[in-house]
Amino acid sequence: MGRPSHEILVLHGPNLNLFGRREPHIYGTTTLPEINERLKRLADERGVELETLQSNHQGVLVDKLQKASTRSTARC
Repeated sequence: MGRPSHEILVLHGPNLNLFGRREPHIYGTTTLPEINERLKRLADERGVELETLQSNHQGVLVDKLQKASTRSTARC
């Protein structure tokens, strides 16, 4: 199989690394790694390349988004 025809970049912002631990009665017990694994499985099933990034520093996320904007990456 060649290169995937679609690429998706998922950016997780500040504090999302605390999913599953921070106020689980509100946000649930699913962790960010579990969410990323589910996303990866879905992407693999559909032949889509997936990249995820979590940062508590907005500048890191902006830098990644700007770099990705020069590629054919779907931004959601």
